Amino acid sequence: MPRLGGVAIFGAFVLSLAAALTTASLRPDLRFGSSLHILTTMLVPGCMIFILGLYDDVRSVGPYVKFTVQAIAAAMLWLGGFRILDLPVLFGARQFPWFVGLALTILWVLGITNAFNLIDGLDGLAAGSALFSTLVVFVVAVLSHSSLVALMTVALTGAILGFLRFNFNPATIFLGDSGSLFIGFILSALALEGAQKAPTVIAVAIPVVSFGLPILETSLSVLRRLIGGRPVFTADREHIHHKLLQLGFSHRQVVIVLYAVSALFAMLSLFLLWPTGSSLGLVLAVVGTGIWLGVQHLGYPEFGEIRRVAQRTLDQRQIVINNLAIRRATAELKVARDYPQVCRILLAAFSSSDFDAFDLNVKLLISEYSALEIGDSIPVTHGEVRYRWNRPGSLALPATAPTWGLTLDLMTSSNRRRGSMNVHRLYQDHPLQLDVNILISEFPVALANALDRVIEHAVARVPLSKGDNGLVEAQAG
Repeated sequence: MPRLGGVAIFGAFVLSLAAALTTASLRPDLRFGSSLHILTTMLVPGCMIFILGLYDDVRSVGPYVKFTVQAIAAAMLWLGGFRILDLPVLFGARQFPWFVGLALTILWVLGITNAFNLIDGLDGLAAGSALFSTLVVFVVAVLSHSSLVALMTVALTGAILGFLRFNFNPATIFLGDSGSLFIGFILSALALEGAQKAPTVIAVAIPVVSFGLPILETSLSVLRRLIGGRPVFTADREHIHHKLLQLGFSHRQVVIVLYAVSALFAMLSLFLLWPTGSSLGLVLAVVGTGIWLGVQHLGYPEFGEIRRVAQRTLDQRQIVINNLAIRRATAELKVARDYPQVCRILLAAFSSSDFDAFDLNVKLLISEYSALEIGDSIPVTHGEVRYRWNRPGSLALPATAPTWGLTLDLMTSSNRRRGSMNVHRLYQDHPLQLDVNILISEFPVALANALDRVIEHAVARVPLSKGDNGLVEAQAG
């Protein structure tokens, strides 16, 4: 299919304007004042953008060449008086220095121009979204008594409507870069011109909200690629319309859904025609909530990872608490004097952590086992010493529920193996709020040394009845 639909858009727009202005020149009551200057300022760089897109449709043009030409066109708008002079909603009534205004103007034009190009991924999508935005610019122009801007939006609306007849799925002609870039550029310029005569909130907020879908798509695409470590200009199939197709919507259904989104943005922007604190807050709340829910539903993995990182940051306080509990237990084990004290230290450390159970298993020499069996300072059952803890409310783990575990080999500073400690945690979505490195570094050595010390102390208090040397495995319980 031909990708030169932009030629039809451009031709219809220019011819409509020429016809309207010719008629106006014949009737004094329809004159548009300084229309020639405004038209020249807008159409000369607009022709540059159209030619750039047309060349890109026929031959490929690199992104840096595109941005350079677009920046030159935006600078021409600025020189002609299409400027962002201030942002009173954010920075008060103080005007920017000329170089800041120039940079913001170029950023605005480049952003909107390429935003409409970016959403041109399905038949009729970019043109239909542009139609809703154009209608908003028309309403603002009429209410601001900007007759030329109103005329140009009418011409652009007619060109888009005539084109959509052949561009809607199944399309017989595509918009192409010549069409999408030209539409985006003209809309960005019309918004700048209309803003010169509009109240401050209208000048800033309405264009941003009315261009909501392409701005949202562009913002998501840039953020996704930056988060994922990919070049910003790399093409992918993770745009909003691609995600909706993956969810099972048909081509037409996706376009209609996004038409509805564009219409919603347009209606919300019109609420700002009579700006008050409550109306601005309501629009921002609806837009913000809608974007948040929509992005969550589309299931972008990059934003899911950001959400997990943010949650991890919020959980950092609990992580610090759990880390300190293990560090405190490590310090207390170094001075523990008896087995019950060791058990109390372990219980205090793990009952406040994210683990759900642990088993402590201790290895004894036969001579130690014989002595401990006679004494009562360390309980020995069936030749084993074992201490087990389960979180209150849970059954005996890991036998009663699926868990994952971590085994800590207990080696003393003198390289004597004193057994092992197994910690268990139920499978769950919430991540472990503990730095595992703290648990596997100094803590096992401190526990092994403490067990070695208290066992030797307990044995020293009981006369040995057997003197065999050897190892048996025992568990405290």
